Amino acid sequence: MEFTPKEIVAELDKYIIGQESAKRAVAVALRNRYRRLKLPDELAEEVVPKNILMIGPTGVGKTEIARRLSRLANAPFIKVEATKFTEVGYVGRDVESMIRDLLRIGISMVETEKMVQVEEKARVLAEERLLDLLAPLPRSRKAKGPFDAFLQLSGQRESLSENEEQEPHKREQIVQFRQEMEDALKKGELEEQLVELETEDRALPVFEIFTESGVEELGVNFQDVLGDMMPKKKVKKTLPVKKARQLLIQEEARKLLDHDEVVAEAIHRVETSGIVFLDEIDKIAQAGSTHGPDVSREGVQRDILPVVEGSTVMTKYGPVKTDHILFIAAGAFHTAKPSDLIPELQGRFPIRVELSSLTEADFIRILTEPQNALLKQYQALLATEGVTVDFTEEAIKEISSIARLVNEGTEDIGARRLHTIMEKLLEELSFAAPDLSGQTIGITKEYVVDKLGSIVADQDLSRYVL
Repeated sequence: MEFTPKEIVAELDKYIIGQESAKRAVAVALRNRYRRLKLPDELAEEVVPKNILMIGPTGVGKTEIARRLSRLANAPFIKVEATKFTEVGYVGRDVESMIRDLLRIGISMVETEKMVQVEEKARVLAEERLLDLLAPLPRSRKAKGPFDAFLQLSGQRESLSENEEQEPHKREQIVQFRQEMEDALKKGELEEQLVELETEDRALPVFEIFTESGVEELGVNFQDVLGDMMPKKKVKKTLPVKKARQLLIQEEARKLLDHDEVVAEAIHRVETSGIVFLDEIDKIAQAGSTHGPDVSREGVQRDILPVVEGSTVMTKYGPVKTDHILFIAAGAFHTAKPSDLIPELQGRFPIRVELSSLTEADFIRILTEPQNALLKQYQALLATEGVTVDFTEEAIKEISSIARLVNEGTEDIGARRLHTIMEKLLEELSFAAPDLSGQTIGITKEYVVDKLGSIVADQDLSRYVL
């Protein structure tokens, strides 16, 4: 990842409106990770990431900034709610589970990348298996022991030399038929033909076990534990050739991978470029309370502290060091303040950025400018029904004004208010869209006022509907 801070901000601008200070902070943090990798090993080990604390109301882009950042860096990323963790000794998930989950995501990322590298080889092997299903060659069977020989001689098994009994011209016919099927397969003429195949059952039984740090889910593969003593479970499926091919390519690609190498690379990637987004961290910060559930909340902070400052978390794949994982915490801090966090944890988030509430002008930009703008999404959805939807500038301004008014009159949920308003605004149109194919529907200011005006005017009703 060689994006400069300016390029990172420019990429974030494509999806997130405003919040320049937060974008600059995460851009510098990401660039510093690239800089650290270019340092000598001795010095690089000493350079720790500058964790970030984002402060701002819901719906202003905190989570989206972190998510887009991880995609830019192609780094393992996990979003966790701080409120779902409990202190050690209480029933619930321990804080180290977020690192174990992050490693699973990292393994999945590396496995996907490695499978792409061996896809061509896996495709050749998959085509061979498909050809064996469509035009199988006769097999020669040999007795594996006295009992097997007895079954064969008694007619309950194939003969010992089935191939030898085939007449020469019969074999030529089979080989020719197989060649014809291979040509048809390459030309794509058999894509819809059904084939029955056996695939390995990859679903593993999952158990919850009690560890020193809490409850952890443990997937146990008994085939790996017992080896050949326990045959691998097979699942029979009947699929069209085009779907069977994809399934076989994935299965063959996994066989070509070195699992130990995948795990080692995933651990390295998590340790050097992993990102953990801790949301709702303000909910575990309480001022002046030392009884009831607040005691556990402070305990959660103390459990989070060693993970954030750098420790070794044991997983079933091996130990993972958290010293250079980037932690981005976020919270609204309506009732609590960042200073209500325990001092040690405050010190582990040296970069603090405040995200501002969204204005009417911001709502207009959110509706129209980003690559995934809300209006573009609704227009694309309705276009699948053959309906063209055009929004006038006045209609967009009115939608933005309504979002601002409802946020001010009720709870400020930021850009999420636009989703609620758009759903209500286009509810009837979405319902009738299949019957309006080929038509162009214009959304004007009058249309918006007609659909939403009465709801906005009634404060009590808007609390429930918008």
